[in-house]
Amino acid sequence: MSLLLNRNQFGYLANKGKVLTREEANSLFEDWVLNPRLQLHMKQVAHLMKKWAALFEHLDETGQWQWEMAGLLHDADWDQWPEMHCKKIIEELEQRNADPEIIHAIASHGPNHFGVEPITKMDKMLFAFDELSGLIHAYSLMRPGGYNGMELKGVKKRIKEKSFAANVSRDEIDDACRRAGIPLDDLVSFIITHQGEVV
Repeated sequence: MSLLLNRNQFGYLANKGKVLTREEANSLFEDWVLNPRLQLHMKQVAHLMKKWAALFEHLDETGQWQWEMAGLLHDADWDQWPEMHCKKIIEELEQRNADPEIIHAIASHGPNHFGVEPITKMDKMLFAFDELSGLIHAYSLMRPGGYNGMELKGVKKRIKEKSFAANVSRDEIDDACRRAGIPLDDLVSFIITHQGEVV
């Protein structure tokens, strides 16, 4: 089964700046994503995207919502339509006239799977957070205190353990950090600090 999108243009320039309302995005999320674990992952990635946009990109609320929306909907079609992963949500957002930058970020959140290169900072951070978020959450579930007291060295030890969260590609983690131009330690520390805020 190929998930290659076989295109590099997404959305329409005329829709730049257009977003779904929070209510519309949440309604789509709730209709399409039924798996509670996937719901949590997508909410965690959305939260990380919003925090990064605010703290490091210094975006206003509108800009933060664009990043958050990309995170919230990036895996929206994986639950019910895995064979159409990325294609279905992209088509849905194009029909709803969403900002092409948001759609491109979703299209490029797995370049090795979808064949679309992350270009913008939003693209690169979505790819980076998606890969690490699940692994760090899995580690939190092993710890009595969850995220409380979690340390960088503990996460890095788990990253080196190939059998731990084996579905998370270590090569893709390295690739995502390189593309984003952010050291792994910095990215892990950021996720430890903020991901536990989502329950």
